[in-house]
Amino acid sequence: MIRADAVVLRYPNAPAPAVQGVSFAAAAGRVTAIVGPNGSGKSTIVRALLGRLTPEDGAVTLDGRALTSLSRREVATTIAVVPQREEPVFPMQVREFVALGRYPHGGAFAGRTDEDRDAIARAVARADVAEFLDRPTDALSGGEWQRVRIARALAQGGKAIVLDEPTTFLDIAHEMAVFELLDGLARAGQAVLLVSHQLNLVARFADHIVLLHRGRVAAAGSPAEVMQGEVLERVYEWPLVVARDAAVGAPVLVPLRGRGTR
Repeated sequence: MIRADAVVLRYPNAPAPAVQGVSFAAAAGRVTAIVGPNGSGKSTIVRALLGRLTPEDGAVTLDGRALTSLSRREVATTIAVVPQREEPVFPMQVREFVALGRYPHGGAFAGRTDEDRDAIARAVARADVAEFLDRPTDALSGGEWQRVRIARALAQGGKAIVLDEPTTFLDIAHEMAVFELLDGLARAGQAVLLVSHQLNLVARFADHIVLLHRGRVAAAGSPAEVMQGEVLERVYEWPLVVARDAAVGAPVLVPLRGRGTR
């Protein structure tokens, strides 16, 4: 389980924290989603999980152990992270990039084991990137690159996977495929922690939602508990209504035309 307890995160020289007293738990076997408007602190939490920000107060723990007490290898073999932004220093074949996910399990000079090869093959199939394997990473479209990064995280394995806006650049079919994949990972026992702007997809697939507003938790709970029109309108500062998806029964956010427009 990934757990944050009253976490305060501040960027160097910033006058105020970006995240203030945020608590949540991403448990094994479920999809936990962190949502909120731009600047609410979502990606800041991911940076803390990557070790790029140390909590000023509170703690982030992994299976009850403080993240700051674990070695980078221990963290990397337990949590796979797909950050929002990432570019390789130099282009490489996609098959080699995906294989980098196995690096924490062996090291720079360790040969690939049968377990490594099996993990890579499963990741390639799950992320549907087999057709890209012989292409260089700088020849991929935005959506293709996003899927390749997810494949590398799947090859990395571990108890948990954390993804920051994983459906950026993806078309509708691949958006749905990614959410279906994450749902399958959770059902297989992994902890899935997802940062996303796609509220309607989150409402369909997440077991637990944490809604952030200006660095604090504005609401947390099931999709039905969080997807309340009054709460979302206050947080997003835009007129909206929450309806019910007739096909699947999930709550659906419907933004309205701006006040004063026709």
